[in-house]
Amino acid sequence: MRLPLKRYITLLAAYLRPQWARALLLAVLLCGSIGLQLLNPQILAYFIDTALGGGATLPLVLAGIAFIGIALLNQGISVANTYFSEYVAWTATNQLRTDLVAHCLSLDMGFHKAHTAGELIERIDGDVDLLSNFFSEFVINLLSSALMVVGVLLLFFRIDWHLGLVFTGFCLLTLSLLMLIRRRALPFTLANRQCSADFFGFLGEQLVGTEDVRANGATSWVMRRFYALLRSWLPIYRKYLILGTLLGLTAITMFNIAGALAVGLGAYLLGMRAITIGTVYLLFAYTDMLSQPLRQIMVQLQDLQQAEACIQRIDSLLHTAPAIVDGVGTPLPPGALSVEFRNVSFGYVAGEPVIHDLAFTLQPGKVLGVLGRTGSGKTTLARLLFRLYDPQAGEVRVGDVPVCMARLRDLRGRIAMVTQDVQIFRASLRDNLAFFNRTLSDARLIEVLDDVGLSAWYRALPGGLDTELGSEGQGISAGEAQLLAFARVFLSDPGLVILDEASSRLDPATEQLIERAVSKLFAGRTAIVIAHRLATVQRADEILVLEDGRLLEHGSRESLASAPGSRFAHLLQTGLEEVHA
Repeated sequence: MRLPLKRYITLLAAYLRPQWARALLLAVLLCGSIGLQLLNPQILAYFIDTALGGGATLPLVLAGIAFIGIALLNQGISVANTYFSEYVAWTATNQLRTDLVAHCLSLDMGFHKAHTAGELIERIDGDVDLLSNFFSEFVINLLSSALMVVGVLLLFFRIDWHLGLVFTGFCLLTLSLLMLIRRRALPFTLANRQCSADFFGFLGEQLVGTEDVRANGATSWVMRRFYALLRSWLPIYRKYLILGTLLGLTAITMFNIAGALAVGLGAYLLGMRAITIGTVYLLFAYTDMLSQPLRQIMVQLQDLQQAEACIQRIDSLLHTAPAIVDGVGTPLPPGALSVEFRNVSFGYVAGEPVIHDLAFTLQPGKVLGVLGRTGSGKTTLARLLFRLYDPQAGEVRVGDVPVCMARLRDLRGRIAMVTQDVQIFRASLRDNLAFFNRTLSDARLIEVLDDVGLSAWYRALPGGLDTELGSEGQGISAGEAQLLAFARVFLSDPGLVILDEASSRLDPATEQLIERAVSKLFAGRTAIVIAHRLATVQRADEILVLEDGRLLEHGSRESLASAPGSRFAHLLQTGLEEVHA
């Protein structure tokens, strides 16, 4: 895969345009540095010839002062160049990271199921970090190095046209060899970056699940997989490293040849009395100076080798189209929302449906209890309502609006879900409750904590709403975390509430605390309760039973409970354990 030049230019323009003034100043500083570097050898050559020729002292002193002044000025320009290049690089790469994170968050759940968190972190941070030089200095340094080479060659032609031809040929040969090696190394650079992403993705996943790995005796399997990934990475990294080293050795060899050429040609021309000893120094100095831009070009080509692989991966990520496309913005009605599934079929994998031709309607303000065995499609139903996935057939409607027509932000803002797995952020209690929304008042947050029965717990916290929760902060039990999740729903004030086995982690005492809060939460709202226990659906107006992704029965709780042949009536007699066995 070859990335077209247009993509390089587009990427540079997109992230350097806001910093055009700094980038322009960086170019001016680099060009000024080139001029000063070309000028100083001329001053020193004049000094040598004047001193050997018995010239006056004043011109020698002035030449020495000029040499030192120009050297100091050049060092100052180098410092300024480093500052501005780093500033430009960090600003550009941080913006690119922001765009990548925003894009990943917009992608559907299918994408995130196919890529581990560690892999995405490596692509967002690792790949972008390697582009730092590409944004700050690549184009400018490449152009300035090319200008330096052209300037030195012109000065060689000015000394003697034979010298100009010899060193022009040397430069073309050196650059051709470097380009050839770079092209051979690119596939291994790309493969090395992918191996790195796979390895750190696996490592991150195992470290997150270390408790389960140890508890289930899977440590040996993890270590075998760990070594297998390293073994598969090693040959690729070895070839990548060998070709990178070959690039450097080729450059060093060519620079040594250039030095030998300068010494030989200088001695020959001096013996012919065609040049002075000062010109011999000038010849050697410019040869050494010629090696510097060629070395810089080599470094830039190595960076380009890294950048090209990173840009390909970043470009691929940015051009990954989300399967879920935002709707046109059809507004949802206020208040409680109706729910309707119109012959919906869906599968996470093509050809393997999880839900088959599901059709039911839930009126606004009603509570629906959803029952079914594990794998029957209960949680999938909730994911379709949130548009985490789109069905392959049929239509899902909320508030009599097709979910694909509503804005995702509006849809997810009107639906709230509490699951058995609650995410507690390493942040303050305030931010964990309000999801970093600073417009909510402290009084409102405290009121909600009281509604869910956490007022006593809150009063015992050392820092109140500023108490940090998380792994290294204030400890929090599973029941308290579940109650915080209910508090978040109160704050969002949704029109549809989904409880996905939300009470499964609550002990009986904690569950009693939340009963009053749930009654208040359901008032004036539509609710769907995915249940594990019969007691959880006692408040339901309607019952829906799923089996293997198909609608087994749907009706009012009273009618199904009194119907002798209904599955729900059978469950009431035998206990709910059968339904999820």
